[in-house]
This record gives sequence, structure tokens and C-alpha cells, in this order.
Amino acid sequence: MTAGTPFAVGDRVEARTGPVAHGGHVVARVRPPSSAVEPVETRDVVVFVRHALPGELVIVEITEVSKTFLRGDAVEVLEASPDRVAAPCPLAHPDGCGGCDFQHVALPAQRRLKADVVAEQLRRLAGIELLPVVEPVETPETSGGLRWRTRMQYVALPDSGRGLRKHRSHDVIEVEDCLIAAPDARATGTATGSATDVVEHVLGHDFRVAADGFWQVHPEAPRVLVEAVLAALEPRPGERALDLYAGVGLFSAFLAEAVGRAGGVVTIEGDRRASELAGENLAAFPQAAVRHGRVDHVLAQGFGSQRNVDLVVLDPPREGAKKKVVDAIAALGPRAVAYVACDPAALARDLAYFRDAGYVLADLRAFDLFPMTHHVECVAHLVKAGPEGARRPAEAEQAHP
Repeated sequence: MTAGTPFAVGDRVEARTGPVAHGGHVVARVRPPSSAVEPVETRDVVVFVRHALPGELVIVEITEVSKTFLRGDAVEVLEASPDRVAAPCPLAHPDGCGGCDFQHVALPAQRRLKADVVAEQLRRLAGIELLPVVEPVETPETSGGLRWRTRMQYVALPDSGRGLRKHRSHDVIEVEDCLIAAPDARATGTATGSATDVVEHVLGHDFRVAADGFWQVHPEAPRVLVEAVLAALEPRPGERALDLYAGVGLFSAFLAEAVGRAGGVVTIEGDRRASELAGENLAAFPQAAVRHGRVDHVLAQGFGSQRNVDLVVLDPPREGAKKKVVDAIAALGPRAVAYVACDPAALARDLAYFRDAGYVLADLRAFDLFPMTHHVECVAHLVKAGPEGARRPAEAEQAHP
């Protein structure tokens, strides 16, 4: 039992679940037990519940206790949501594998939950009222939300076994067959991985990638994201573009192709090996230059006589770009920014920074590139605020029914 709450790990309590929250759980409120030792806080306590859906009546087992909230698992369902299904994986249960959040949720409902999370983060952190539609991304091999993950990182177990960790734990569950892993998924993190490259094919272009380097894990993600970014930016011959957190140059290649030799693309990436590979992947485009270094540092150093750019692609890690990078981008005055984001909270925070710097959200698309998990990928299209502007977010909502 922790000071400030009468609950302890292992306690079980009945709860009616509320809305979905960012992170793969739903929110419930539970009343402290009347038998608790005085003095007791009489107000309800927030508990973030995994393995549940909004509107269900469940028995929650408390797994973590803090001064202000609880975490717990739904270990029994008394009244089920119509969106509840039997989890296809036998390890997707409380005290099981922590890799998937939503195996107990029908796929259309998973996408609605993700849309609700994106909408809540936009409203709370950026003051933007918008309910996106999370678009499915499937192939015949990945239909049903399974067998899509092309890279896996397992924990090695004795006797050549392998496992995955429990949720918020270092404990490992042995896994013979992960159902979201593609049959030919590569296991990353091996001792020789950093010295080995693989070749990825996207829309007629080949990209060398370090075997343990960053690359989207859904097989259709690179194509889908490139097409979404190009549709948002509509790059024109002769324009100048920045590709920030560029990895091995995925977006840079297509930008360079679109702006032609009269234009230019500067590719900025902090990982040295990824920068080296970007140089190789972009060798056919003399209009593309690769800069290695932290994005905020390279932006602060400037680009010589080039004081402005027309387009920016921003694809930061999960923590987002943050204010310093956003302000540096705005100072370059691009006519459009495409922000690729895997975390809706970081995206919403950065959209607020862009708003303060004179840019507004013209459109936002969301893609279900991580079925069975709470993760969602977004592509936000930003333009300068002003009369010429672009569609308002309310209009953007209607653009992708």
C-alpha cells in the first residue's frame, strides 16, 4: 500500500470502464474500500486498465500503485463490449506477453480507439478539434492484423529458446510463434547485425539499410508514408527541401526525384551509419546533400547562402521534434511541412509549437501500421497561417472518409 491510496498490488476491484487513453489502456475510476484504515481519501481513484474496452464491467487486478493513480489488468469480464473478440494469440492476456495491447478488440474498433486517442491528444495539447479516420493498411499476407511485423527483437532464452517481455516488466515469456511477426521476419539486435546491410525496395527505388538500423516494420509502411508525404507537399521542380531525421534517405530520394536537378534536398540524420547509407542511396541524385549530425545542431549551423527552403519532411523519433527544432524550421519559411509521427502526444505538442510559430494544420492522415497494438502513424500537413492558408482542420476531416 502506498501513502495517499488504500490500494495495494494484487487487490481486485469491480469497475466500469470509461474512455480509451494513450498507451493501450482504458480509464476507470474505483472507490476506495470502505474497510480501509482511516484516514482515507473518499474520492474515486483513477486506474488505467489493460485488456479491457470502453463501457465494460470488469474485475480489475491492481498491478501498480502510485500516489495519484493505479494501473491494473481486467482479469474477469462481467459485461463485455460488443467489440470484444477472442484474442488470436494464447499469450495475449494478463501476466502474458506485453507486445500487443488490443488483440481482444475487433480490428475496426481498434482503429476507432486509435482515432479517439489522436483526437484527444490534439484537443488537449494543441487545441485542435479533429477526429481522424485511421486508415487500414493490409496485404493478403497481413489481413486480419497478423503477420505484418518484418523485424523482431527477442530475448534469448536457454536451450535456444526466445521470448518477449511482459508489460512494464523485465520478466520474459517464452514465445514459440509471435502471431504479428511475418514468417520471414528478421531478428534484430544480434552481435553481427550492425555490420550487415539489407536492401529494401520502395516504389522502384532500392535502399540499403543496416540490419539493426531503423526501417518501418510494416511491409507497406514505406510506400504508404512516401505517398502520403508527396501528396501533402506536392513538390515542384526547382524547389528546395529538407528531410529531417532522414534515416537512410527514404523520403529524400523521392523529393530529389520530384524537385529535379534545378532543385535541392538536404538530408539530415544523427546516426552515422544511417547517414553513410543515405549517401549511397542518394548517389544518383547530385541535387541531394547528406549532413550528419543532430538535427537541432545542423539547423542552428545554417546552410550557407541558403536562407530559406520550400518544403520540410519531419520524421522524428518517438519523443518528437520539440520546440527548438520547430522554431528553426519555421524560421526557414517553408511553404509546407509534412510531419510523420508515431506518437500522437508528441505530435500534438509539436503542432502547438508550430501554431505559435505561424503554421497551421491543413490536413492529417492516420494509418493503422501497427495492428493489435496501440500505436498509430500520422502524417500531418502544415502550412503558413494566413489568408492563403489551406483547408481548415474541420474540412480536412472530410477529406479521408
